[in-house]
Amino acid sequence: MIGNDIVDLALARKESNWQRPRFLDKIFTSYEQQLILEAENPEIMVWNLWSRKEAAYKIYNRETGIRAFIPRQLECIYEDEARGLVICKKNIYHTQTTIINDEIHTIAVVQKFFFNQIQPIRPIKNIQKINGIPFLVDRSGIILRPVSISHHGRYSACITIDELFNA
Repeated sequence: MIGNDIVDLALARKESNWQRPRFLDKIFTSYEQQLILEAENPEIMVWNLWSRKEAAYKIYNRETGIRAFIPRQLECIYEDEARGLVICKKNIYHTQTTIINDEIHTIAVVQKFFFNQIQPIRPIKNIQKINGIPFLVDRSGIILRPVSISHHGRYSACITIDELFNA
């Protein structure tokens, strides 16, 4: 399973005041808040952690069918700016994050080896949602593989796992 999330930092600065009272308390665990407060650039850390939580949540939603706003139930275990884990109710998701200019993009997977099988899809086509969850389908409507779609501001990403069903 896969998930991905993308953050346009310029838009996040306009739309979200992460420094307002109780914002961090609503979204982040005490461990994550400590990471933010100790970070060289707290704003980047906020959106890095948020992106990881969102990418992992997409897998959690796909696995369980549960749709809910539960950011504090997803806890980031921070290895470094690019790698880490997200744990949600005993489920463990591996994350890889890239930060380029004003874009933060995180990919989450259930097993590390899936990182080697991630394929971007551009342009987005042949995607069908089943119960709100996107899949790549062929012309006859047969599901080929799961897809994760993310967009925010100027950025978007659509990914799939290339060999998931052939492994």
